[in-house]
This record gives sequence, structure tokens and C-alpha cells, in this order.
Amino acid sequence: MTITADSWIHDAPVQWTRGRIKNLIASAANGTWGGEPVEDGSDVRCIRAADFDRVGRRAKVDGAPLRAIDASSLRQHLLRPGDLILEKSGGGEKQPVGMAVLYDSTEKAVCSNFCARVSPATHVDSRFLTYVFAAAYGQGLTQSAIKQTTGIQNLDAGTFFSSAWAHPELEEQRRIADFLDAETARIDEMRRCSQRQVELLGHRFKEFMRRETTVGHGPATETGVPWMPMMGHGWKLHKVSQEFRTASGTTPTSSDASYFDGPYPWVNSADVKDGLIRRVGKSVTKKALLDFSALTVHPAGALVVALYGQGATKGRVGILGLDSCLNQACCALVPAGRISTKFAYFWFRAHKDGIVAQAVGAGQPNLSQELIRQLRIPAPDMAMQLQITSRLQDVEKSTGVQVSQLERRDALLAERRQALITAAVTGQFDVSTASGRNVTDGVTA
Repeated sequence: MTITADSWIHDAPVQWTRGRIKNLIASAANGTWGGEPVEDGSDVRCIRAADFDRVGRRAKVDGAPLRAIDASSLRQHLLRPGDLILEKSGGGEKQPVGMAVLYDSTEKAVCSNFCARVSPATHVDSRFLTYVFAAAYGQGLTQSAIKQTTGIQNLDAGTFFSSAWAHPELEEQRRIADFLDAETARIDEMRRCSQRQVELLGHRFKEFMRRETTVGHGPATETGVPWMPMMGHGWKLHKVSQEFRTASGTTPTSSDASYFDGPYPWVNSADVKDGLIRRVGKSVTKKALLDFSALTVHPAGALVVALYGQGATKGRVGILGLDSCLNQACCALVPAGRISTKFAYFWFRAHKDGIVAQAVGAGQPNLSQELIRQLRIPAPDMAMQLQITSRLQDVEKSTGVQVSQLERRDALLAERRQALITAAVTGQFDVSTASGRNVTDGVTA
């Protein structure tokens, strides 16, 4: 069952004071963005939502940008240790606006105009208030106070602050905050361990792919390619263009609706995620195929390389699960020689970093179809390729199971963390008698 404001306040300890969240706050004021830094030593940090530690609920000062703030504005907006910074504008579908973090630094700083500086009332511990805001965010109180008109979420702080709440005296607030500091730190360390294990599994599998697709199982020799150090005995190097028919896609005129929502899947770089490509965001019509000669249907089983894209997208590979078209950000490799698609798929994944390092272009370097065509790929005999891909598929499957278990563990720890915070600040258990183990058994979040 989900806690509602009415239900938990009714059941809160009788000695707790009933009221509203605004009773815990001394003041709340919007921040400022200031001007361009003057770089004379007078600039101050400006904390944005991008500078939030969203797990530890703390402001990250070191990475915040420097801004020029005039003396009058600085007096009005200066953050003090113990203030909270509340995100009032921004957010997104998966990360609603309304998160708050604690400012516990002594460095001179302000918060941006998309945030608000919230000062706790004199009878309220700042750490306790941070946990209250975390519980309120988890319960959806901030989401219910969001107004969205232009694609940007805006928090109606007045509505949020008017939410009903109950709180204990200052001494008990501090006990609750001390307890939660210790318990959440313990949970966070377990989560870091889980996340590190996921990273290590990824690194281990990548190294396994590299070894299997270059070293082989015979005497190794130098390849002459810096990022592909060794090649198995008897393996020959061939250009990709010798082994695959390559072709890139194109983008139909976006203003013509008759080109879209047709029967042909249209793969873009965001659809390429190192795996079988079955679901794509867009499709094109037969008319688009007739009007654009570069827009062709590539057969299921073809290898697709993302030539450019945001973040880690560039250099990813996938195998078409259906006959599909491509946009200009992708390149299709259709087998035409002695290398199987699956072997090439694992080879590209193993050497992604080396391939991406060859991207060219000003600003945002990209891969090109010609660069892909000139890559030199090892070609063991087909029987060896099948053995290698079989081993890689088995190891990838077992690695995936381990990763799924760790990710599930991480999700459960995150849920436990939120439930623990909510239970403590709503009085569902007395932290002074809590053992720190299984303290959320029987509580709701």
C-alpha cells in the first residue's frame, strides 16, 4: 500500500506536531544565473540541477560553473551550509522536477534561477528536512504540484509546501537524521559494489571478445594495427570491403508525411544497441523507397554499424532482425565473402574503441562508410568462426544472467533505501530502538 499524507499523519506518533511542509521552512527564494564570469577571483559557483548528487542528496560544488554575481544579488542569494536547493524547473518523464539536495559546503555559491534556496526553520534540522523532501518526492507530492505547459516541468512550490506533514522535536529529528545517514551510507556502499561488479563483468567480457576474435588458439603474431594487437596463426587480414557489401542509408524529406509510418522499419543510430535489432522508432513507405534511391531495404541478418550519434552510440553494432531501411547515421554490412555476420559482430564490439578513435570531423567526429570499408578484419576459416561465436554467445548469455541479478539487487537496494527514509521521517518506527537490520520489514513506501 502506498502512504498518503492523510493516512500516515493520522498514524504518526502522537507527540509529533501536525502541520504542513511550510512549517518546516524559514524562507524560500528563487536563485540567480548572474552574468558571464569575469575571471578576476570574484566569480562564485552556481549550483544547477545538473550538479545534484541525486543519490546522496547533496550539492556537488566542484563541478558547478563559475558566474559573475553582483554584490547586491550575492547578499540576497548566497547559499549557507544547511540550506536546501530545490529544483523548480526542468525535469523529464523519467526524472520529474522537484528534487532537493542539501548544501553542506562552505564555498561561496548561489543556486541557478531554475532552482530555489530553501532555508530550514530554526526548530528544524537541515539533514532531517533533506530526508523529508526525499520522502515527499518518493511519495509523489512534488509530482502532484507540477505544472507543464511548454514541455518543461515547473514546480508550484506554494502547492508543494502546503502539503500536510508531521514532524518530531529537534532532538528526535537529529536522531532520525543520524540513523539515516549511517543506514543510507551502508546501502549506498552495497550499491556501489553491485555497480562495480557490473562494470567488471562488462570489462571481462569485452576482453574475452578481443582475445577470441584476434588472438585465436594458435601462435599469435603482430597484426600491424595498433588497437588490434595480435592475430591467431593462420588467420588472414582482409578489408571489410572484401567481405561485405556496404551501404549507408538516407533521410527522406521530413516535411512530407507520405514518406513515414509505412511497412518498412527505418533504423537510426539510436536503434543500434549491440544486439538483435527488432524494434525501431520509425518506419517508411514504399513511396519513400521510390523517391530516394539511397533508401533501400537491407535483408535480415545484415550487420549495422552506427556511424555517429550521442554518447556511446557511435560505433555500436547490431544485426537486423527484420528486413529494414537505414538512415544516414548507419551503415549496413551484408555478407559477401568468407566472414560470418556474427563473427564480424563480435569483432566490431571487441574493437569499438579503436574503431571510434579513427573518427574524423570538426566539432563532433564521426565514422564514415569509407572508413568502415577500409578496416582490416581477421578471417579464420568458417569452422573456427562458428566455434568462436558459439563460445562468445555462451559467455555473453551467462554474463547477462549475472548482470541481471546484480541490477535486480541494485534496484531492490534503491527501493529499500527509499522505504527506509520514508519510514523513518513518517514515524513508522522508532530509530532509537532500530537495530539497523530489517528495519523496513512491514513498512510501506
